[in-house]
Amino acid sequence: MSANALSIVLLAGLLHALWNIVAKKAGGDVRFACFAAGIGIVVWAPVGLWLGWDVVPQWGIGEWSFVLGSALLRILYFVVLLRGYRAADLTVVYPLARGTGPLLSSLVALLWLGESLSVIGGLGIAGVVGGVFLIAGGPQLMADWRRIERMTQTQLTAQRLRRAGLRYGLLTGVLIASYTVVDGYAVKVLLMAPILMHYVENVIRGVLLMPVLLRDRPTAWVLWREQWKYALIVGTVTPVSYVLVLYAMQTAPLSLIAPAREVSMLFAALIGGHLLGEGDRWLRVMGALLIACGVVMLGLA
Repeated sequence: MSANALSIVLLAGLLHALWNIVAKKAGGDVRFACFAAGIGIVVWAPVGLWLGWDVVPQWGIGEWSFVLGSALLRILYFVVLLRGYRAADLTVVYPLARGTGPLLSSLVALLWLGESLSVIGGLGIAGVVGGVFLIAGGPQLMADWRRIERMTQTQLTAQRLRRAGLRYGLLTGVLIASYTVVDGYAVKVLLMAPILMHYVENVIRGVLLMPVLLRDRPTAWVLWREQWKYALIVGTVTPVSYVLVLYAMQTAPLSLIAPAREVSMLFAALIGGHLLGEGDRWLRVMGALLIACGVVMLGLA
């Protein structure tokens, strides 16, 4: 991976961690996803119109199929992610989601897109996934399952929270892997412009989510007044963080880009863990260091 691609991925990781912390603090549901999508449509409209005015009319069935598929997958992704943040801690859901996603997408890239992986790259992936396991409290989860009969009510409640985080985190990771592969194929094989693809996908997502707001307008208005500031940050920053990854995919293998972007776990551990007061500090630091080592290996691959 080139230094340019690695620097792009590092910036994307920082932005990704920041908007997830904001989404966690918002505590929203699918309507929050609609707010963010609507703000993204408005904020990025000049760019979308400038890039797509002559290009979008030339899209065929293939291009539209990938854009629609990406929109549907990302709707599911936001719904599951936001539910996970309401049901469990960010330092459980986020690491598991970010760890499962690159692992699966890298395997698909190796098997479907015909990409190759060096030994150093493989060790880098292992480092990222292992670090995610530590940050998610993996050792504690395994220990709790062995002594469930002797646990207090407080410990049982904490275990239920971790299990909820485990379920939502793994499902979110599957969805991350799915839309990463779909988008990666679109920009690498169909040569679709990353910014334009993401913007059109966001428009489709906003249109599909609109009936959720219209079904209960008074409640939606109350939620909007409470959450619009958070939605403004998420709707504005999310496209930047992911478009940076799509651009990196054009110059480096998906099997390396997907796990390298999980450096966002380092930022989430050091920033989000402190702000939200979640997780075991030592495990978080160890996991962050392991992820950093993995990212360095990916940069050398």
